[in-house]
Amino acid sequence: MTRRAPILGLLTLLLGGCGGGDDGSDPPVAADALPYASEVVSFQPGADAGFGEEKLPYVVLGPPEGKGLEAGSLDVLSLGKGGSIVLGFGSGVIVDVEGPDLVVFENAFWPSGEASAVFAEVGAVGVSEDGESWLEFPCDAEGDGAGHFEGCAGWSPALEFDAKSSVPLDPNVSGGDAFDLADVGLASARFVRITDRSNAGAMPTAGFDLDAVGVVALEPAESPW
Repeated sequence: MTRRAPILGLLTLLLGGCGGGDDGSDPPVAADALPYASEVVSFQPGADAGFGEEKLPYVVLGPPEGKGLEAGSLDVLSLGKGGSIVLGFGSGVIVDVEGPDLVVFENAFWPSGEASAVFAEVGAVGVSEDGESWLEFPCDAEGDGAGHFEGCAGWSPALEFDAKSSVPLDPNVSGGDAFDLADVGLASARFVRITDRSNAGAMPTAGFDLDAVGVVALEPAESPW
């Protein structure tokens, strides 16, 4: 069953350097809107989901709360095994620029600093212009045995950084997993979908643990009039 969270426009949700109130359940408070997801369009939890659901929608909106290479944030939503979530950007449109266009943040980390031993619960990323037709980045959910899950989200740690001073978003500064719209043949997108492909974990923290989705170039949608 699809669960719909309140639709929050990019221009009315002013996002700050944190994901919400003290427990992530309240709207972020800040002076400037930042280029991150601003609305949960739908959430279809998979088996053994539950962690963070009481803090929807704000727990997955705005910038990530990265903890660095060796620690994972708890300010996340567990999608569950096979669970899926669709995020929007209010009146904003992700546009294709040179290099990465969007960054997905999970709570992956490197135990003892070993990248090859990354704790990862990966997900496939899809993008859409209309919320109906989707193009999905090919995701190697099995990995190569050395800590790489090419084309997936959820295997690159989210770093600690100042979201307000990191605009445009630079994956080299922020961490997370970067995606280029050109790789799936899109010039722009208005929606991002993440679907768990790990089928891992136990109640209530199974599956992909979403922290945030950021955008390198977010532009206003053209008026239909």
